[in-house]
Amino acid sequence: MERNKILVVDGMALLFRAYFAQSYSARRIEDGTPTNAIYGFFQYLFDAVNEFKPSHVICCWDMGSKTFRTDLYSNYKANRPEAPEDLIPQFSLVKELVASLQIPNIGLEGYEADDCIGTVARMFRTVGQVYILTGDQDMLQLVNEDVHVIIMKKGRSNYAVYDLDFLREDKGIQPFQVIEMKGLTGDTSDNYPGVKGIGEKTALKLLAEYESIDGILSNLDILPKSVKAKIEADLDMLHLSRTLARINIEVPIECQFDDCAWSVPMDEVSVVFEKYRLSTLLKMIG
Repeated sequence: MERNKILVVDGMALLFRAYFAQSYSARRIEDGTPTNAIYGFFQYLFDAVNEFKPSHVICCWDMGSKTFRTDLYSNYKANRPEAPEDLIPQFSLVKELVASLQIPNIGLEGYEADDCIGTVARMFRTVGQVYILTGDQDMLQLVNEDVHVIIMKKGRSNYAVYDLDFLREDKGIQPFQVIEMKGLTGDTSDNYPGVKGIGEKTALKLLAEYESIDGILSNLDILPKSVKAKIEADLDMLHLSRTLARINIEVPIECQFDDCAWSVPMDEVSVVFEKYRLSTLLKMIG
């Protein structure tokens, strides 16, 4: 019997990508509400459905900017600009359209979409192969025998699909070392620094030799003097950065597997998509 194939969608990643790809588009409904990002979002979603042919689909979302990570480190993501004004009304609208396709919208205040995605992947890897659709390299820490990460590349239907072998071949690391890398180098897009002066090249070299941050710390005395000095000067930030980078896969979310089955009620969906002048998109799913 063919195993279930579960597509877990990083809703925010798709919506923001679509907005910036379609920001020149003046697509709006009668009352002036913009729908350009939503249009691009569903192009990306339906492309992926056609490419990967899932039996189940789930969509995960951020629920506000305050999370357990901002409690740990107030500067977390503090460098992010406010969402563009004409994207804001599209946040709730896109969820309404996703729900009309009978795709569950999953999100929980205090957690990021990443955490919900990691939790869903853990919950459902026992009943099928999980494919996470995102543009976020942090998700590579979730790769295992049953979980693949689809990184969207430039353009449509252009993907890098990571399993354990491809992760090792492409990045030279194991999934858990994605977290260790971020602990050492930090993450400029999420605005935490890691260890000052340690870049990707040094971090990869250290992890190749000592496997983990704990391995590096227990061999501090034999490290080159300059590397040892940098790590000792930033020990607290090293541990904090590693904590910030780790996706929480124990989020208390509710999601029933059967509710995620990909089965579009075309009659009802057509009415909703027509209302927002998006019905041409439905040709993509026939």
